[in-house]
Amino acid sequence: MALSNDDIRACARRLHQAEKTRTQIRQLSQDFPDISIADAYAIQKAWVEVKIAEGRVVKGHKIGLTSKAMQSALNINEPDSGVLLDDMFFADGGQVPTERFIATRVEAELAFVMSKRLAGPDRTMFDVLNATDFVVPALEILDTRIERVDPRTKAARKIYDTIADNAANAGIVLGGRPIRPLDADLRWIGALCFKNGQLEETGLAAGVLNHPATAVAWLANKIAPLGLALEPGQIVLAGSFIRPIETRKGDTIQADYGAYGSVSCYFA
Repeated sequence: MALSNDDIRACARRLHQAEKTRTQIRQLSQDFPDISIADAYAIQKAWVEVKIAEGRVVKGHKIGLTSKAMQSALNINEPDSGVLLDDMFFADGGQVPTERFIATRVEAELAFVMSKRLAGPDRTMFDVLNATDFVVPALEILDTRIERVDPRTKAARKIYDTIADNAANAGIVLGGRPIRPLDADLRWIGALCFKNGQLEETGLAAGVLNHPATAVAWLANKIAPLGLALEPGQIVLAGSFIRPIETRKGDTIQADYGAYGSVSCYFA
């Protein structure tokens, strides 16, 4: 790791302040050119600890960058992950308060509701399916507390910035029809995603590492060296199978999952 413990804690405080004031900070990769993936996850962890100290509760995890196209664009060969907290959940068909966020985007995903503890290493998609109670359609709300493009260098943010920023997670909406994990071929579950009634994006869950359960297995193995596991009742967002949809105040987002229902939210 290139950053000191003091640097890590300072970065976490900056991100926390950015979220509270809705003011983006400069890319950490610009301030710390030698930052590593391990540093970025350490910053994320320190920020989550700040939130927990304020009373937040961990409710699950999110997985991002699961598509080959996104990994190639960022020059990485694996997904990233973040933490879901209790204040990130919004009701299906409900309102999302735009004054709480900076620059929101929305993605369509499948969420896994765990029934059994799943600890790595060496877990596979079959272990995930056996440890899952339900799979449910979901929307993930993204936000960025770090500038996407540095105004001075014009450099785009890097994977280190995204990971430190809790993998850009800001919210989650669960909806549609819960599915038992073996009652459908999850690869072929797809969504038509609308913004204000106009079709914006479509996709199939197979776009998530060929099978969304493979992404959940990756996460269980990834966090095992930290002494962590996926716990019963936790929700895991397996990763988006559409490009992010930009949103602003007044927008309604709906994802139609066909036989598996729909999920929507309104940015108030």
